[in-house]
Amino acid sequence: MSPDGNIVRTTGLLGEKLLYVADPKALHHVLLKDQEIWEEHPQFLSDNYLFFGEGLLATIGARHKKQRKLMNPVFSTAHMRNMIPIFQETVGRLRTTLEDLTKNGPQEVDMLHWMGRTAMELIGRSGLGFSFDSLAVDDPGHPAAACFKEILPSASKGSMMFLRAYLLPHVSKLGPAWIRRAIVDLIPSRDLHSVRDKIDTIWATSQEIYAQKKAALSSGDEAVKRQIGLGKDILSLLIRANLKTEDPLDETELLGQMSTLIFAATDTTSSALSRIFYLLAQHPGVQDRIRQEIRTVNEAAGGVMAYDDYEALTYMDTVIRETLRLYPPVTLLMRKANKDVILPFGKPILGTDGRELSEVLVPAGSSLIVSINNANRSKELWGADALEWKPERWLAPLPESIMSAHMPGIYSNLLTFLGGGRACIGFKFSQLEMKVALAEILDAFQLAPSPKAVKWRMGNISTACVEGEPDLSQLPVVLSRAD
Repeated sequence: MSPDGNIVRTTGLLGEKLLYVADPKALHHVLLKDQEIWEEHPQFLSDNYLFFGEGLLATIGARHKKQRKLMNPVFSTAHMRNMIPIFQETVGRLRTTLEDLTKNGPQEVDMLHWMGRTAMELIGRSGLGFSFDSLAVDDPGHPAAACFKEILPSASKGSMMFLRAYLLPHVSKLGPAWIRRAIVDLIPSRDLHSVRDKIDTIWATSQEIYAQKKAALSSGDEAVKRQIGLGKDILSLLIRANLKTEDPLDETELLGQMSTLIFAATDTTSSALSRIFYLLAQHPGVQDRIRQEIRTVNEAAGGVMAYDDYEALTYMDTVIRETLRLYPPVTLLMRKANKDVILPFGKPILGTDGRELSEVLVPAGSSLIVSINNANRSKELWGADALEWKPERWLAPLPESIMSAHMPGIYSNLLTFLGGGRACIGFKFSQLEMKVALAEILDAFQLAPSPKAVKWRMGNISTACVEGEPDLSQLPVVLSRAD
């Protein structure tokens, strides 16, 4: 173990030896220099393949690169600009609902519930050109929306943890698909069959949306204009790009991207937004400063903000950055070495025999945990106040220790959105969603803490609960009309 805890040798389930890594140099090799050796963990790939199909999260190597090459242009700044009206209309519906809830005075509101519904609708409309939820209080939403929300909790119940670790990775390699399905049907697990049924609903919905989108595109511009998003949604752009490329994705891969987009964009964004609202409720001065910035920029924009106006919300941006630094929605991930590899360290560590080691030989098949949390919170890099939430740190130049560490993150010297060939492809999309949501909600409402004690659980994705109710995800915040 290193003195600063950036390299730790530990033991996983059933005695598996693991390296726990937050050392910047080691992470640079894992995520960038030697990324072809340090592949996604087999269980991660298996889970995503079985749950969502052949999307970005379930593929590696040349196939992953091919998918990513086609999808990268879809997330360009030019396309993000076209998303603004969709984001504004969607969050505007949430604002109307919350205004109705608070019409008689301050009201305790579960912000995690509303951020989850809103994030799903945002990716539904802008990603697929499809509405899952009107965001009205009494609207249960599309059945697929509930399935997306419940699939991770369902996959973490009872026998599913064992099946995901030791059986399903092998099942996922069998083919064709009807054989895999037959095996799953024969396994006597109620938990597994519950997950299977949710996947069926998600897949059927994806096929329905895809068929509608293809029909509209083949019918011409007028049919496209009648669709949600006017044909500027991610799926429409992806289908068009796929028709033009010499090496197109097959239909199952496109369907896999749909499910993957919804899953990847919903819980992470709702977790991040919920955490920001929670922190702003605790820090009214910061909240007031953002609100004033929003109103100043909005007034200068004539009451209708565009992409560049959201980019001008510099103090809001510091709050988002600092929250994503200290509280990343995903706190760790795993990699597995596909061959023997040397892992170097930025600072020497002490071996079990007391000798200093500047590198170590990692045998093929070894697993490694990338600690996003520890990398983002390093006192050596960020200073003695690294564990404090201080948005103003981003208003000054970053410490030289950060710049010289060469942290391999794609965003702000952080690992929140990872780095390398498997970095989050939609990180700019996520940031824009958050800015539009914060601008709309903070302009209209004041947030204050609930008297209930809130705890944050670390899982696949960080989520909030109330003390005494650990199994129920919720974030109560007192909402009132802002002056």
